[in-house]
Amino acid sequence: MDSNGLNPDVLRELRALRPYPAVSLTMPTHRREHHHEQDAVRLRNLLAEAGRRLEAEPDLDKRSRAAVKGQLDKAVAEVDLRHLLDGLLLLADSGEFRVWYLPREVPERVVLSDTYLTRNLVAATAQSRPYWVLAIAADRATLWSGSGESLREHRENGFPMTPPEETWDVEREERIGDTPSTFTDEETRRFLRSVDEAMGAVLARRPRPLLLVGLAPALALLDEAGNATRTAVGRLVKGGLTDGPAPVLRRELAPVVEEYADRRMAEVLTRLDDAKGRRTFAAGLDEVWESVREKRADLVALEEHYRRTVRVSDGHLIPVDYESVAAPDVREDIVDELVEAALDGGAEVVFLPDDALAAHDRIAAVLRY
Repeated sequence: MDSNGLNPDVLRELRALRPYPAVSLTMPTHRREHHHEQDAVRLRNLLAEAGRRLEAEPDLDKRSRAAVKGQLDKAVAEVDLRHLLDGLLLLADSGEFRVWYLPREVPERVVLSDTYLTRNLVAATAQSRPYWVLAIAADRATLWSGSGESLREHRENGFPMTPPEETWDVEREERIGDTPSTFTDEETRRFLRSVDEAMGAVLARRPRPLLLVGLAPALALLDEAGNATRTAVGRLVKGGLTDGPAPVLRRELAPVVEEYADRRMAEVLTRLDDAKGRRTFAAGLDEVWESVREKRADLVALEEHYRRTVRVSDGHLIPVDYESVAAPDVREDIVDELVEAALDGGAEVVFLPDDALAAHDRIAAVLRY
């Protein structure tokens, strides 16, 4: 599963307490096929390390140990090397397993606990900038979930939607066709209002930037009839895309997504500059980490490939060199941990292109006070 499949319900489930041990395996992977043999060897070695860790648990009975190992074996067997991205996350306990392909590099590790490790998954989801795409026509509305290079149809929450059969005049559709006059009927207005209401419910549950796709008359009528869809950050004026397919829709939307990303980066940089003038600004990993721990961060901005290995000492982060990574008190993915903590604290997290925050040591925050 890719990180586009993460939603609040899934995250809540992953964070729930589980019978010990719940095993989390993370490892960096390669997108290029010629590295996949190397990935397969690394995965086998990581599985063997997990097995040794389980065998070393003194209070774990034989049946539980065998059950967890069995689920780990199933997880490894399900890994499709053709779908690898930048990181891999395997989760398993005595009764289930999960496989996640992450568009973000993660450290190699095995963690045994009473909950799953979620920070790498949460950070990868945030970095991939998830968004919604609502494609509309007079007689159909579809919803698509976009994230990084992924776009898939969202077939929940009432979508795809069509007008009630008793209100749709087939003879009228055949006579008029998909032309601007199609959108003048009150039936269509009612339908688009219902689409807007359904979209509002989705946005309330899973807030994301919204993009609209459709012919100009449909988009205009949706603006007139709706409320939730007025928050859309971009639109593609083109018909015939309610059913995709996903690769075509993603290609058509690429300029709209890129334009919004550029606009969003400019807005974030402006907010950071304004915060400096108001003295509600933090920069650098240690300062931002402290503000996040105190839940003072309102916005955290960081570069996409920013990584740092640290040791935590007296509440501060001390950078360490590569040779110290094996030390038990060293945290390789402190940036991912910070991202998860910021989101949990109600902060907005925005990933920017590399070097966008070079003047602020790659990471900065706007503080609430």
